[in-house]
Amino acid sequence: MLVIDGAELEGGGQIVRSAAALSAITGKDIKIINIRKKRQNPGLSPQHCAAVMAVRDLCSARVEGCMPRSMELTFRPGRIKACHSTVDCGTAGSIPLILQAWLPAALVEGGSLTVRGGTEVPMSPTIDYLIHVFLPVLKRSGAAVNVEILHRGYYPQGNGEIRVFAEPSSITAIESGSISDTCDAGIVSCSSNLPDHVAFRQASGASEVLKRYEGYEFPVFFDRRTEVSTGTSVTAWRGCKGGSALGRRGYPAEKVGEDAAKVLVKELERAGNVDPFLADQLLIYLAQYGGQFSTHIFTLHAMTVRWLLDEFGFRTIIKEGDPVRISA
Repeated sequence: MLVIDGAELEGGGQIVRSAAALSAITGKDIKIINIRKKRQNPGLSPQHCAAVMAVRDLCSARVEGCMPRSMELTFRPGRIKACHSTVDCGTAGSIPLILQAWLPAALVEGGSLTVRGGTEVPMSPTIDYLIHVFLPVLKRSGAAVNVEILHRGYYPQGNGEIRVFAEPSSITAIESGSISDTCDAGIVSCSSNLPDHVAFRQASGASEVLKRYEGYEFPVFFDRRTEVSTGTSVTAWRGCKGGSALGRRGYPAEKVGEDAAKVLVKELERAGNVDPFLADQLLIYLAQYGGQFSTHIFTLHAMTVRWLLDEFGFRTIIKEGDPVRISA
């Protein structure tokens, strides 16, 4: 059994999510200790438990210790089979982060997953970033996957719901391409339980920033809903780089859009063909299928995933520089 120290490097939930995915893919039994030991609220949170359960269903794993605040988790995978399952955070836990655990294993034999939680929450990629920045890279490499947003969920209410469908996929080397080669770009402005003008003002703020920088108007998409959860978000992207921002009470809608656009502009000005947040999400696929990409910084999250990949016997090559080049 492979024993993994959950306090290593970044020491957060990413170790749990990635370890569960890698255990399912490799068939190796694992035990994770010291889970989130250095955090203010150590141990598993409901969203980490939901991620583990999603992977468990794919491979009929025997799991011990998967409960909130648990500091140890044992995961003994079986063979991956197509599975249609549902997991519920019970909170505004990040749905995109749960999908990070489920998808690498789901692409082996296919399946579907319904997840309830938060689609746009702090300290996590938005569901729109996942759809417009992350998934296109996998699709260009042969992944067959589709995400349907049933309900949007914002912090603290949650109550978002998505359904994701994956088919068995023959994935080739992960190649992000250059920004000019992947010229898809856009802005998505979302709001729930708020007047229509909020989403329009957000989009206007983002559009003005990006037009000044790029010299043309980005396509704008709106998603205005009446949901249980109240909130707003803006995600802007060009190629393999993105930026997002969440609305908050008392903060002007135009500023939310500007904030998302400024994050994207900073990434476009920096070296590399993917942003650093995408880089750490792609590492598992790079290690499995080979390929290469570059980014301007190899973050602590990326270092943590690379360390974990080493534990499972996967090797990646990091060439420091400007940009940092990552290959396998």
